Amino acid sequence: MQKIEIPIGEKKLVIEEGLMAKQAHGSALIRYGDTVVLATAVSSKKEEYPDFFPLTCDYKEHVSAAGKIPGGFFKREGRPTERETLISRLTDRSIRPVFPDDYRDAVQIISQVFSADQENDPDILSIIGASASLTVSGIPFLGPVGAVKVGYIDDKFIINPTATQMANSSLELTIAGTDRALTMMEGWAKEISEDIFVEAVKIGFDNIKTVVSHLKQWKKEIHYEPSVVIPEEINDLVKEFILSQISDVYNYPGKQERNEFYNKIFEELKQKVSEDSYKPLKISYETNLNQIIRNLILEKKQRLDGRKSDEIREIECITGLLPRTHGSALFTRGQTQCLSSLTLGTSIDEQRIEGLYPESTKKFMLHYNFPSFSVGEAVPLRGPSRREIGHGALAERSLANILPKEDAFPYTIRIVANILESNGSSSMATVCASSLALMDGGVPIPRHVAGIALGMIKEEQDYIILTDIAGEEDHCGDMDFKFAGTEKGITGFQMDVKTTDFSFEILPQVVNQARKAHKEILQVMNTAISKPRNEISPFAPKIVNLRIDPSKIGMVIGPGGKNIRRIIEETGAQIDIDDSGIVSISSPDLINCQKAVDKINEIIEEPEVGRIYTGTVIKILPFGAVVKFSGEKEGLVHISEIAPYRVSKVEDVLQLGSEIKVRLIESDQPGKNSLSRKQALTKEETEQEKSKAPASSNFHKKI
Repeated sequence: MQKIEIPIGEKKLVIEEGLMAKQAHGSALIRYGDTVVLATAVSSKKEEYPDFFPLTCDYKEHVSAAGKIPGGFFKREGRPTERETLISRLTDRSIRPVFPDDYRDAVQIISQVFSADQENDPDILSIIGASASLTVSGIPFLGPVGAVKVGYIDDKFIINPTATQMANSSLELTIAGTDRALTMMEGWAKEISEDIFVEAVKIGFDNIKTVVSHLKQWKKEIHYEPSVVIPEEINDLVKEFILSQISDVYNYPGKQERNEFYNKIFEELKQKVSEDSYKPLKISYETNLNQIIRNLILEKKQRLDGRKSDEIREIECITGLLPRTHGSALFTRGQTQCLSSLTLGTSIDEQRIEGLYPESTKKFMLHYNFPSFSVGEAVPLRGPSRREIGHGALAERSLANILPKEDAFPYTIRIVANILESNGSSSMATVCASSLALMDGGVPIPRHVAGIALGMIKEEQDYIILTDIAGEEDHCGDMDFKFAGTEKGITGFQMDVKTTDFSFEILPQVVNQARKAHKEILQVMNTAISKPRNEISPFAPKIVNLRIDPSKIGMVIGPGGKNIRRIIEETGAQIDIDDSGIVSISSPDLINCQKAVDKINEIIEEPEVGRIYTGTVIKILPFGAVVKFSGEKEGLVHISEIAPYRVSKVEDVLQLGSEIKVRLIESDQPGKNSLSRKQALTKEETEQEKSKAPASSNFHKKI
């Protein structure tokens, strides 16, 4: 058993191996604060090797780690939550580039959270645990890999900030890498500058090197044979044939045309070998084609579709396409197209979040769909894939921090982004389409958010950064760096690489190229719609928020919910009250919302002496009448205050259920209110009543 303690941020990162899960090929127990994660690594050989590296990363949160029992009928954890899926992807993307290209054995990483202090996020521990378990396993792994999280609070960078600290941060950067290169980064920002972002990456990378330097002492010598061995004669044949044909690729600027061109080359190659060699031929063909395309772009400094390295494909923005949604937009960039639709809901539409952390709700959701027809394939529709969940989350966090606060716009917001055509960076097209849909729906966002993806092809010291990468450039390139932001700064980002050669020195050029692209895209988006529409859709619910003193919540609800039920029945509005005193009133008709507001105000307002109210007689007494006014308040109209003449009997003027105007002439806070009907009458009404007074009243007046 071995143990390492590494000072990172304000705490020690403790890594132990050999204590648990000894039948796994590698295992590591990671602790930071009171958060503990066990990560295991296992590899197995396959009889038939796939065309890709079969790495599976699974992250599991046991809610028992936070001292909780799961909800639901079965009282146990079920299918992976969205958070678990995202952290599984985070772990996968951090370590996948650090395996040999010719390794095809199946590898599975399982990270399980066994203790959670709810302050130190286990996501970083999952990445480090995966790296540590692979490092001690003997599995061909070219790491180790380290990971940290960087926050930015009060102009200071914080390493591995706690959940409490993150509530005040303007940046969340999760970053992973080796001691030489970055392998993954992901996060959100509140419109920070590019300079701050680059500095955050630098500080994070320096801390990653500290983790890696400690893990290196566990590194085992690796001996392995390539999973797939391509006969030399086949490899030479393939390489020579592709080189003889590839110069024609620039004659096919379209994606489909080029695919047909590549298929034609492969079909001609198949004629040159026996059927038994088709499998190694295909692997060799794909490997050599990718490398030759890379070399071609680097040599000519020209992309296959004819664009310059920093050139964006043609963009088209259309808003208001869908008549019954609350907002919609179609964003097309080259052969990538996204249709985003906006739906506005009330507080009952919020998403409830359960898990390790205290139960919470989400008022903004962005759901991304990637149907197979968008890439010309026929695949059955199923539930959302890991990729769809990941892309949706990236677009969601890129937009979340420019949305209005709840007190300014009390709606629950859902965006559904459907990819209709895809050839590169559909997640960033989603950001653009969704920003347009928000403005089209009248959501008061201050400015647009645009997204762009950049790629890289690098051979030794020669490299090229590509703006607005197409799918083919993503496939054969070394990097997919997605940037989202406004004219003021960065709001979201995600980087995946396929190499261990992305050095920090390249980053400033990538960021500068992304900034230039953002300006171009924002200009087109602002031409389509530059500010939110003045009104929301007539088909959206109308919401009015009212803030009341929390001590008066009981008054509004009433005994057994009597008052609030009455208001709902009388107005038809939906009413929700939270513990802070915010009353959310919603209805398809704004008039009904205002009626509910008036009735609530009547209940909570303090009686004002001298003010005239409309009330209802609820009780007749020998000496006067009890009148309900201003909601549920009651007061006594003494018999001497009923009319501008002497009243012998209350029933001569008032009856049960009569609606009358009364003036509050005296109020005792415990609830004793004195009312006057005669003082609420106008001069004309007073004269009219005197003229109609009974004769007995006039007789007494004369005496």
